[in-house]
Amino acid sequence: MFGKPFVRTLISRSAENRTDRRRFLKAAGAAGLGVVGATYLGVQATSSASATGEAAAAAEAPSDAAVLNFALNLEYLEAEFYSFAVHGRGLPDDLTGGVGAQGGVVGGKKVMFHDKTLHQFAKEIAGDEVAHVKFLRGALGEAAVSRPEIDLKNSFTAAARAAGLISEYQQFDPFANEKNFLLAAFLFEDVGVTAYKGAAPLITNKTFLDAAAGILAAEAYHAATIRTSLFDRGLGDAAAKISNARDTLDGPGDDDQGILLGNQANIVPADANGICFGRGADRVLNVVYLNPGPVKEGGFFPKGVNGDIVASGGA
Repeated sequence: MFGKPFVRTLISRSAENRTDRRRFLKAAGAAGLGVVGATYLGVQATSSASATGEAAAAAEAPSDAAVLNFALNLEYLEAEFYSFAVHGRGLPDDLTGGVGAQGGVVGGKKVMFHDKTLHQFAKEIAGDEVAHVKFLRGALGEAAVSRPEIDLKNSFTAAARAAGLISEYQQFDPFANEKNFLLAAFLFEDVGVTAYKGAAPLITNKTFLDAAAGILAAEAYHAATIRTSLFDRGLGDAAAKISNARDTLDGPGDDDQGILLGNQANIVPADANGICFGRGADRVLNVVYLNPGPVKEGGFFPKGVNGDIVASGGA
């Protein structure tokens, strides 16, 4: 089995402070170096050199807490967007503090929904996103990052101009009407799904992985709801422009998909095996920073995100 130093390295990398480390030890049943996860303790080490190599890899990888905090930044963004759209207000103050610089929210207002079904969809998604913030903050405890500064106004205009939805002289208000709301939600939801897919292999603790998988499933349901609503309204061309813009931001390849494939519905953006793609954290940041280069701030997060994972790698 892997020795005690290796196991303790994993435990240390899965926490960002002493309180979080104790919580992790208790949750993982590792206080007496018991089971940390089948991935690590169920494998026989072939040599001391192999164990050393594994320990080095674990030390270089982002901790579970760092990955969850990265997800928390994205959940802050989604929760603020949907809360304003449905309720006309953002997150309460008791859900915004934590580690790192706490920022405010620029923009945001209540959408005048006329479609009762869409209004119900939006309310349900808003409730889920706020619940995700609460859950992640609770799981991270004192290690949870605070809400960074979020821009729900200028960022959408920049994104809409880059996608060709509006001219360089026009403004895009995501809360102006149902159409704009859906297009703005489409920009978020697909990124959220791919972010959780990309983060899954980095999470070592099974309890955290199970929670992340559950949030991924919820985000996938949200994305499908938004994609279906766009399809029903004949907004395939506009969605394609947003999809193409995301592709230009997150590096080489053409993974992103709109809601049409030919003239047919493409609600699930999967490959030939029916598997959806994931984005690494750097590619996710390229999209939300609205910049294909190696940057640490911009777009929806004017001063960057909080935590250990903050920089985009560049296309």
